[in-house]
Amino acid sequence: MRTCLLRPAAAPLAALALVACGSESTGLGINLVPQEQVAEMAQPAWQQILSETAPSGNAAYQQRAQEISSRLLAAAGEDPAKWEVRVFEGNEANAFALPNAKIGIFEGMFGVAENDAQLAAVLAHEVAHVQEEHSTERVNSEMATQLGVQLAGAVVGSATGVSPQAAAGLLGAGAQYGLVLPYGRNQELEADSRGLTLMAKAGYDPRAAVELWQNMRQAGGDRPPTFLSTHPGPEQRIAQLQAQMPEALEVYQTR
Repeated sequence: MRTCLLRPAAAPLAALALVACGSESTGLGINLVPQEQVAEMAQPAWQQILSETAPSGNAAYQQRAQEISSRLLAAAGEDPAKWEVRVFEGNEANAFALPNAKIGIFEGMFGVAENDAQLAAVLAHEVAHVQEEHSTERVNSEMATQLGVQLAGAVVGSATGVSPQAAAGLLGAGAQYGLVLPYGRNQELEADSRGLTLMAKAGYDPRAAVELWQNMRQAGGDRPPTFLSTHPGPEQRIAQLQAQMPEALEVYQTR
């Protein structure tokens, strides 16, 4: 763990510096909430999802998601029996994983993922998020940002005559777009990278990951500019996957 010392003369930057100091367990350098606590926090979130989101009535979707997830989890060194996989009703092409060993996928994803290998690319990506402890990193990043915003707001407000609340609002916008979201994109690319190797290890052709993102690009829809999005653009993801493909194919062919 690193220790950050702040000089009195640097007070206006003190709060923002909090985001860059501390342990190296998160992308923003702060470790306020341990992984175990984040996993506990995920349980009520999962229960709320179950209570508010209708389950899919398509038994074939549920079976495919379960079988593919089990293969991926086994390849990742996880016990598939300890994980819960649910397919939810909905046209959105989306999936998620929670750190309490839960995976959710919406029906719309089955229309974009044209085969099991492409669906494996989606689910491997989500498993990778959990194994990389990205939820813990995001919780810590958000807490660190909020602490920084509150302290910096008080300092800037006293120096400029702007109320602490207004200053915090201004700094919050800067923190949101300058710190939290770019780090979110890095997490996505990291999960893409680890997921590519994981799907190959589980016996799914990693080239299907590129095909999946080509499908996602064709599916279209309005997307915000990349610098305002927590997710990289399809082109960036495809380029990274293609660059890593030789190594992933070696894993796939020699497993």
